[in-house]
Amino acid sequence: MLASSPFDLGPRPTLGYIGNPLDRAAQRRGEAEALARRADARAYLLGGELVALQPSAAAEGGHDPLFTMDAAQGWGDAEPLFLGLSDGAPRFGLAFPPDARERMEAAGLVVNDLRSVAVAGLVAGHHLGPIACAKALHAWHQRHRFCSNCGAPTRIVDAGWRRDCPSCGGQHFPRTDPVAIMLTYSGDRCLLGRQPRFAPDMWSCLAGFVEPGETFEEAVRRETWEEAGITTGKVSYHSAQPWPFPMSLMIGCLAEATSTDIVIDTTELEAARWFDRAEAAAMLMRTHPGGLYVPPPVAIAHHLIRAFVEGVTA
Repeated sequence: MLASSPFDLGPRPTLGYIGNPLDRAAQRRGEAEALARRADARAYLLGGELVALQPSAAAEGGHDPLFTMDAAQGWGDAEPLFLGLSDGAPRFGLAFPPDARERMEAAGLVVNDLRSVAVAGLVAGHHLGPIACAKALHAWHQRHRFCSNCGAPTRIVDAGWRRDCPSCGGQHFPRTDPVAIMLTYSGDRCLLGRQPRFAPDMWSCLAGFVEPGETFEEAVRRETWEEAGITTGKVSYHSAQPWPFPMSLMIGCLAEATSTDIVIDTTELEAARWFDRAEAAAMLMRTHPGGLYVPPPVAIAHHLIRAFVEGVTA
């Protein structure tokens, strides 16, 4: 449902990490070794939360995140993971060790965390999806080096899209953790909360992992009740976002509250309260008189809050 809105929030920003332009070319993962030797092959370099960039006045955002395979393998210490094809050209993700950052920066590279790269627009937007894919895939490999069936070491196969156990024959595939994130509203007010780890004065939507045997709608209702003591009725899907911290998929929803008395779970939140549309609009535009604000446009929470301010409801 869309109601009229008196607030001019300006052009709608782009959500981060979406719109991966690569052809994943799953049928060619068996050719990855040969593809990596091609002259047009390029790789993104990642180290945990960090991304390495080459300063470039010609590149959008002032930085080029793509390295030749020779240059990337000079820094990387892991097997290249095949991400797909960009207009036929192979693209890979390659990890560098934590102790390489100082040497990389001494060599003139820019090394920054992926959140900051996205928020500051340090690279062209079409790179964020592939980088997010590479980061999530590397995170999965770091956490699944041993077989969950028998405990034996596993090995990378299928260009990084599977791990096999030579001991029991088990096959393991990358997983994505679904997270329900919701903007709950009651009439002209929306519910926002704060976790202790948040930056001072930042408020955001409530969120939580979807549990086994649960739909997204059920997760929205359960998490809103558990964290804030608010019951909800109608739930509608808004949008989704890959969130590579470490390997989640955020399922954005709008939920209509059927109660308004807040009782927070202090193990999850340090505060939660209702905000009216005018206050939420000021937080989006960072003009709130109390200095309160919401997450930046790279995060789906920003878009859910904006949808409510603009009159979109479940």
